[in-house]
Amino acid sequence: MSDLRKIIIDDQEVEVDGAMTLIQACEQAGVEIPRFCYHERLSIAGNCRMCLVEVVGGPPKPAASCAMQVRDLRPGPEGQAPRVRTNSPMVKKAREGVMEFLLINHPLDCPICDQGGECDLQDQAMAYGVDFSRYREPKRATEDLDLGPLVETHMTRCISCTRCVRFTTEVAGISQMGQTGRGEDAEITSYLGETLDSNLQGNIIDLCPVGALVSKPYAFTARPWELTKTETIDVMDALGSSIRVDTKGREVMRILPRNHDGTNEEWISDKTRFVWDGLRRQRLDRPYIRENGKLRPADWGEALQKAAAAMKGKTVAGLVGDLAPVEAAFALKQLIEGQGGRVECRTDGAFLPPDNRSGYVGTARIEDIDEAKAIYLIGTDPSIEAPVLNARIRKAWLKGAEVIHAGQPAELTYDATQLGPRNKVVKRLADTVEKTENAIVIIGQGALMGDQGKQVLALAMQLTEKLGAGMLVLHSAASRVGALDAGCVTKGGLEAALDGADVVYNLGADEMTIEDGPFVIYQGSHGDRGAHRADIILPAAAYTEEQGLFVNTEGRPQLALRAGHPPGEAKENWAILRALSGEMGGVLPYDSLPQLRRALVDAVPHLAKIDSVPENTWQRVEASELGAGALGSALEDFYLTNPIARASELMAELSATAKARRQQPVAAE
Repeated sequence: MSDLRKIIIDDQEVEVDGAMTLIQACEQAGVEIPRFCYHERLSIAGNCRMCLVEVVGGPPKPAASCAMQVRDLRPGPEGQAPRVRTNSPMVKKAREGVMEFLLINHPLDCPICDQGGECDLQDQAMAYGVDFSRYREPKRATEDLDLGPLVETHMTRCISCTRCVRFTTEVAGISQMGQTGRGEDAEITSYLGETLDSNLQGNIIDLCPVGALVSKPYAFTARPWELTKTETIDVMDALGSSIRVDTKGREVMRILPRNHDGTNEEWISDKTRFVWDGLRRQRLDRPYIRENGKLRPADWGEALQKAAAAMKGKTVAGLVGDLAPVEAAFALKQLIEGQGGRVECRTDGAFLPPDNRSGYVGTARIEDIDEAKAIYLIGTDPSIEAPVLNARIRKAWLKGAEVIHAGQPAELTYDATQLGPRNKVVKRLADTVEKTENAIVIIGQGALMGDQGKQVLALAMQLTEKLGAGMLVLHSAASRVGALDAGCVTKGGLEAALDGADVVYNLGADEMTIEDGPFVIYQGSHGDRGAHRADIILPAAAYTEEQGLFVNTEGRPQLALRAGHPPGEAKENWAILRALSGEMGGVLPYDSLPQLRRALVDAVPHLAKIDSVPENTWQRVEASELGAGALGSALEDFYLTNPIARASELMAELSATAKARRQQPVAAE
């Protein structure tokens, strides 16, 4: 129940919730309050003192607006609404004093600092500081920390706002950072000099309000005003995190998160943030044709003619990979089914019922996790499959939610009741649970793979019904839901699609091996497993190089925008398929991306509702008796899940570091 209070901020009366802090109330009234330590998604520290305001009638000193609630204010002598001033002489003098203190030991090395141009300290020193310092003493210096290959530290610049400490302990769930010492000796440090062990550690770069924590791979490569910024969607996992891709010329220089309360809040995983070096390496930039066992370069005309000749009159199977936009999957389906062929997107063999959206997406939203009192994880390890979703589960756990995990052992960042990997535990849960308020069932691809996938999904849906809960299917591939929506499925799954196929048209499916026998045409962006097996290679754009629709794991259609252009002769995915259809004599009925989208939306209307989650009708999956077996793992290595990540040197280094960390040290004999 809200407790609304009237409050006067700078002569403007507003009505706000009594539980709000003054800094939030001022924000609601449109008054900007400077801050360094306060962050709306972290606990309140109240230690930078930059957000001081004057409470009229209160103690004769400024108050920290981040640590005082509206309900703590006293009304005036005749019951008037409490008054707060944010620009009085007292406040101005206090802010100037605080800024002067913050800069006592700051090295003032803005010209060589990577944060220059987007630094809170620079901006606030200009807005609220003074143009001189009264301190002539030598500045204190501290040693830099080694936090690993992602975060570079310059701890002399640190202003002890503790945002990094609070983020790593509260959101990421690791305890390697802290603050030691008091007064001038206070410093942020890591426990026993350890490097950070989290898939979310890169977020402390964005949180740091000064240049103490900066991106190691991006260091000294560009200034923010040189970059072209494009707001788009991430495809490294199926969460559909909102990101901003910054480019300089043709190169992607860095990837940053955007705020989206429905998906990623304002965090992104390290793979999303640092995978950009994989966009430059091992790229396919011209068509190739295999002759006498060796690939040779070709031009587009020859490659398309050869591909068309190979497909005509043959049994063709089309495979949709993990990073393909919905438009490309839809165009592939029309092209191949027009030739009497079959198309399949479930390349990992998971059981996902194509005509039942509640069975392959579920009925819950990602943000439902925030209010959940009980969270059932079945056959999934969210810390690897979707680290940002895992942080959301941790947030619910910190608020008191109970987490029950059935599946392979997982290093979760919260306490969970571990039921083990046998699939019989899902049956036991479905038989014994009772209706629970605000419960959610999250089922991963590890539960749906294998010959018992259908039975496990049926039991998970039975469990969802008994709990009176919502179900979320956690996918590991960004393209999977969109391709299922577009109908890229064959009855009988992958085996049935490939059975008896003379030609396989592989649209970026690199996570599976195609057996010897069929002729393979590979369309993709990187020289990975699919390209090695191919007889014809058609180079395509990566996710930052073309516009495309993606549908995330909760069924939310999202639009990825183009940040750069494909290298060399590589073309957009839909355009290659349109050109090939012309060579085959069955021209696809669209000449531009808007026309293709119109055809796609006519076939699948809910894809027009960008950034909204459609309601799915609940349809229970019926299955035979559950056999023996275990719930599998969808991903083995968080850092190497797709061709772009495998092309990245940094991801390879992180993967090797993670492997070494997991191996238990052996005592010397």
